[in-house]
Amino acid sequence: MSLLAQLAHLGRRKTAIFQQIRLGNTKQISSGYQKTLTKYPLLTQSIQTGILMASGDLIAQTFVEKTNINKLDYLRTGQFFAIGAFMAGPGLRFWYGVLDKHIHGRNVKIKTLKKVALDQLVFAPVFMLAFLGVINTMKGFSMPEIKHKIHEDYVDILKTNYCIWPWIQLANFSVVPLNYQVLVVQFVAIFWNTYLSWKTNKSSNSLNVST
Repeated sequence: MSLLAQLAHLGRRKTAIFQQIRLGNTKQISSGYQKTLTKYPLLTQSIQTGILMASGDLIAQTFVEKTNINKLDYLRTGQFFAIGAFMAGPGLRFWYGVLDKHIHGRNVKIKTLKKVALDQLVFAPVFMLAFLGVINTMKGFSMPEIKHKIHEDYVDILKTNYCIWPWIQLANFSVVPLNYQVLVVQFVAIFWNTYLSWKTNKSSNSLNVST
């Protein structure tokens, strides 16, 4: 075998080894996540929701608002993490558990439609109202200012929600196991959280200017 052929063969072996290492690491991470999720479902989903909501805020600041990385508002990011970890994550876990426990039926399509209808007509409006109240309280607004911001943002956000989430939830409730439903929602919600962060901060800035 020529030197060139030997080098080519060695290169292919190295590539195969690296691919096996990456695959092995991925499997280990996936296995570790599954074990943690099974053992500590509420804690795991709460932390992951906090991280993903914080990620959405950082994306909004960096790519949408074009904020210099040295001027990022980490307090704002921390507020989104707190809402995700202590409100959205536990709330979603509890809500999906309720739906899974009480919505039964042999017809999968009808069962899925019931879940989506309840999710979008009951949970979404209530959660969005609570979210706006909490995030604006954390920003230090007074009660009249919070009421003004809810009046300003609530309907627009809810309309946007209805353009996106019913279709995501149809797929989520149809094929995704209960333990992974929050994860699926939250990965899609990185983009949704980016929108929420931009929307609430945009209206906050306009409120500060007007006052």
